[in-house]
Amino acid sequence: MELAGNEFDRILFFEHARKTAEAAYANNPLDAENLTRWGGSLLELAQFQSVADSKKMIQDGMNKFEEALLINPKKHDTLWCLGNAHTSFAFLTPDEEEADVYFKKAAAYFQQAVDEVPFPLVSTACLVVIRKAPDLHAEIHKHSSIGGQPIEFNKPDTGGPSTSTSTRVILLSLPSTFTCRL
Repeated sequence: MELAGNEFDRILFFEHARKTAEAAYANNPLDAENLTRWGGSLLELAQFQSVADSKKMIQDGMNKFEEALLINPKKHDTLWCLGNAHTSFAFLTPDEEEADVYFKKAAAYFQQAVDEVPFPLVSTACLVVIRKAPDLHAEIHKHSSIGGQPIEFNKPDTGGPSTSTSTRVILLSLPSTFTCRL
């Protein structure tokens, strides 16, 4: 898979963040902020993996977020990230019923994030978007040409056919300046 310069930089950045968080965890396993950073770096790195590896990396990220919530159950950004992780996992799941379970979990985490912050603009926007996600999921998989795998989004135009069969995590742009990572 060919990567644009900025994609390579992102991989390096988030791989460094992942390793830093892993090392910090060895010193203080009860740092919810660090666990959230670790999970977030795994979500970002998942964008550059095959579907199977992406799902494993997202699941690992979910585990970090859940561990952080055991330490601080009302941590807004962790709740929001866990909602994003469930949404990403759902979009990588071809079966609509199975994906719907993850969309519902995502909606619950986004709602908890909204409940924790007085003016949670981004979380509220993601909560609105997640309600439309099952329909978007059905359309994506209906038109998929990769045999049950999600269509590749945000792939740089290389001017020719791609030899890569990897799939990227979907980024959904909201109608304002917000971007909700799905």
